[in-house]
Amino acid sequence: MFWWLYYATSPCKNFSELPLVMWLQGGPGGSSTGFGNFEEIGPLDSTLKPRKTTWLQSASLLFVDNPVGTGFSYVKKDGTYARDLATVASDMMVLLESFFNCRPEFQTVPFYIFSESYGGKMAAGIALELHKAIQEGTIKCNFSGVALGDSWISPVDSVLSWGPYLYSMSLLDDQGLAEVSQVAEQVLDAVNKGLYKEATQLWGQAEMVVEQNTDGVNFYNILTKSAPMSAMKSSLEFTQSHLVHLYQRHVRHLNQDNLSQLMNGPIRAKLKIIPEDCSWGGQAESVFLNMEGDFMKPAISIVDELLEAGVNVTVYNGQLDLIVDTMGQEAWVRKLKWADLPKFTQLKWQPLYRDPQSSQTAAFVKSYKNLAFYWILKAGHMVPSDQGDMALKMMKLVTGQE
Repeated sequence: MFWWLYYATSPCKNFSELPLVMWLQGGPGGSSTGFGNFEEIGPLDSTLKPRKTTWLQSASLLFVDNPVGTGFSYVKKDGTYARDLATVASDMMVLLESFFNCRPEFQTVPFYIFSESYGGKMAAGIALELHKAIQEGTIKCNFSGVALGDSWISPVDSVLSWGPYLYSMSLLDDQGLAEVSQVAEQVLDAVNKGLYKEATQLWGQAEMVVEQNTDGVNFYNILTKSAPMSAMKSSLEFTQSHLVHLYQRHVRHLNQDNLSQLMNGPIRAKLKIIPEDCSWGGQAESVFLNMEGDFMKPAISIVDELLEAGVNVTVYNGQLDLIVDTMGQEAWVRKLKWADLPKFTQLKWQPLYRDPQSSQTAAFVKSYKNLAFYWILKAGHMVPSDQGDMALKMMKLVTGQE
């Protein structure tokens, strides 16, 4: 499994005085070392120009290409791809044990896991296993919290909220709302019956219904339109290739051409450690396809376990995201069995601003004990890309630097 570490570059503090943040991308099959690094929070953008809002100024950054087969991580046999969250978490424990052993200077530094999209679901499972490993003494690190960004924690709650959200934003009429809600109920029925592969297929159909009724709204930012994709000619064709279609929509854009050229060109040459038969993103489709049976499974109970164990959990979401819209996130949070949820719910949220001089609200936050929720305004699915200043401020707040 491939990882990329940056030591914090604050002019005022040594790296040992700042937290270590591990970033996990979504997909599954999206590369943290590529997209998260060069498109969101790393020190350079994809044109290798400095990023003003890099998180490196306030934390050391660890990007990991997971599950195996993602980015520069690779497998030699098809049977070794991860097929469920348990395997993803188990593989990460092997990496983290090795990492903290070979980088003992980070064993006492506060360690946080930040994530995005499906990466949030993986982050929840990884965080729980890491907490257990620390309790058992197999991994030495100062685990301080997990942040779930626009995270696929409860897929069905997201799908059920698409219709009402789009309707409230004038992107569906009454007929469109009825059609989207109908297929969303089919997704719910499949999930309730434990038919998760069927639920994944129905999720793809729900997206098609949304596209048809919204003139191609962008699932990652409702203020824009998606790039046209080749239409499926029949329901049979969709059934046969729905997974590839979904991969193309939700993972391939994370491995866009300019990023692929950068990673497989200058970056690969600079690293000098990538095997000749391994290309960045070359196995991403296989990663996605192998997780089909796990994709629509909820992870709410895992978040509950984290909260009950005293692990700090942060949920954050972009206002303009559709694929994992805020309404869906709020819905699964309300389902938590955490004893302090009623007190959290009764709190009034507080506004946040990018800096003390700004009068424009950039976000809202609600926090009680070890649960926090950030509503990030004017951001879509990729919060750091859309609102870099606010994302950086949020990271500082979560890690106790503000």
